[in-house]
Amino acid sequence: MPLVRIHIPQGWPEARIAAFGDAIHDALIETVDVPPEDRFQVIAEHAPHRLIMDPAYFGVDRGPGASVVHITFRRGRSDEKKRALYDAIARRAKAAGIRAQDVMVVLQENAAIDWSFGAGVAQMSPAEVVA
Repeated sequence: MPLVRIHIPQGWPEARIAAFGDAIHDALIETVDVPPEDRFQVIAEHAPHRLIMDPAYFGVDRGPGASVVHITFRRGRSDEKKRALYDAIARRAKAAGIRAQDVMVVLQENAAIDWSFGAGVAQMSPAEVVA
């Protein structure tokens, strides 16, 4: 049940966008036990000068194709699994023709009660039934 927000520069071909979304989802399945059918992605394209990325922060050589992947999911994954996720996203993005250096990943964790998948219900944290 992660929610993945993918921020990319404007003008990427549809095939690259689809390949990037697939790469991220496949990395989530591979490393942090996300079921294949649990895919929720919001992809936003940004006009020039609206996706501002330092070209060398932490010694990473970012280019004009730099992107941000923001993943929100429930608490509980180990640091080891998170590191494996970063690596898998970078590796799979590279295989899709996207430079690994151009992929910034940010994780945000929350609790079961912080999710409603529709109908006004917290499906993962139902209210107690009062008898």
